[in-house]
Amino acid sequence: MRLLGAALAGVLMASPAVPAVPAAAPADRSAAGVTVRMRDADGAGLRDGSLALSAGTTQLSADFSLVAVTWTRGPAPVVALRAHGTGGWQRWQRLEALSDLGGEGATRGTEPLWTGRSDALRVRVTGPARGARLVLIDPGSDPAPGTRRTGSGASRVGAKPPKRAPRPGLHRRRDWGANERWRTSRPRYNDKLKQVHVHHTADSNDYRRSDVRGMLRAIYRYHTHHLGWSDIGYNFLVDRFGRAWVGRAGGIDQLVRGAHTLGFNHSSTGIAVIGNFEDRPPRADVVTALVRLAAWKLDRYGRHPDGRARVTSQGSDLFRRGKRVRLPVIDGHRDTNQTACPGQQLYDLLPEIRRRAAHRAALFS
Repeated sequence: MRLLGAALAGVLMASPAVPAVPAAAPADRSAAGVTVRMRDADGAGLRDGSLALSAGTTQLSADFSLVAVTWTRGPAPVVALRAHGTGGWQRWQRLEALSDLGGEGATRGTEPLWTGRSDALRVRVTGPARGARLVLIDPGSDPAPGTRRTGSGASRVGAKPPKRAPRPGLHRRRDWGANERWRTSRPRYNDKLKQVHVHHTADSNDYRRSDVRGMLRAIYRYHTHHLGWSDIGYNFLVDRFGRAWVGRAGGIDQLVRGAHTLGFNHSSTGIAVIGNFEDRPPRADVVTALVRLAAWKLDRYGRHPDGRARVTSQGSDLFRRGKRVRLPVIDGHRDTNQTACPGQQLYDLLPEIRRRAAHRAALFS
């Protein structure tokens, strides 16, 4: 799901471990000194709000499930926070700065963090915080039940087997309640596919199945209305249960240009796993979902999943504009940008994902 240069390298590459933050915290919600007014965002239950931040500690009251911080100029502030919900106060967590902006918008920001249903927050900001704002989003209720997937590519009795790796089961945008009015421009399309970039959202690892649709709406809202992107940045997302979801609009089978990997969006597809995999590996069904998505997309456009590709950078914080680089066809975000994404534990699984995706594509050749 970045671009601040060498001054941020220490922040961007650091583990999202709990920072050294004073343990003092309010005993209950009533101690929160600021109340953030949440506004109706779409007439269908999603609400969001924001609050100007400065260096120091801020304590507030609001009903939200996702939090992030944006800023307009200068280096990234170091932000740690602690949310309060039905289970009491959560542990302190540091927000991870986005290492590029996906080539859209000018506002800088952190990765969004899913806190679950929360009613109070304590935020500590250190370092410069010019134009910093706290973003709070409540995704509201899910659309009517009955989520369905696109066809999984399974053959009907008597049908000819597919000649290419089949499309895996996908939950569409309408399944997670995407408000199409939030998109600010028509989709853009690439003329070739050279790579699949794997990401993680640096988010919560303990969310429930019932949270996922709300998480997607909240990420979509953050990308479009707080970072200024034209749509959700990723082409596809995989939740921690192994379910695959359509992200950016424009056609599942098309080469829709995403906003996920600065400098390399023009020839790639981006798949993000919802979670943080720096210290925890993804489940086996998550890996299988990545294998099936990558095999289907790459085989459809004649790319070999365990090969390498020569790609010309359009300008990232790792490769200057015009630089020709040779990269794996399936790579991690850290291969193209100055970031820890997709987390070490997921990055270490990329060789297996390449091998299995190549095997899957070969089965249908």
